Amino acid sequence: MTDFRQLNGIALAYLGDAVYEVYIREHLLASGLSKPNRLQRQATHYVSAKAQAALIDLMAADELLTDEEWQFYKRGRNAKSYTHAKNTSVLTYRQSTGFEALFGFLQSSGQTERVAQLAAWCIEQVDKGRLENVK
Repeated sequence: MTDFRQLNGIALAYLGDAVYEVYIREHLLASGLSKPNRLQRQATHYVSAKAQAALIDLMAADELLTDEEWQFYKRGRNAKSYTHAKNTSVLTYRQSTGFEALFGFLQSSGQTERVAQLAAWCIEQVDKGRLENVK
């Protein structure tokens, strides 16, 4: 595989989006949901740009990330994207891209335990309703 340190933020976000989505889908299925429309509706509470931006804000507030993890988040957040934010602000979309780049970095660098830890933390924050208190 290509050296993950050479990947741009958008490439890392591409991977991170898929990695995080698997954790969310597994969580929703484990919670007993099985109807596709309900699964999709519930998934947006975890994977929407707004949710991911709020989660990154909570990670900052809880001082959850290492300096290196913040660097890769910023690489994704600051990356030039040729797609546009849908139903959200450019800032929220960029934060979401950074969130996904963080997961892409962790996955591509073999830090699967950390991926699982952060995904579980994110799920817990959503399930506790902490995102409703952010922005």
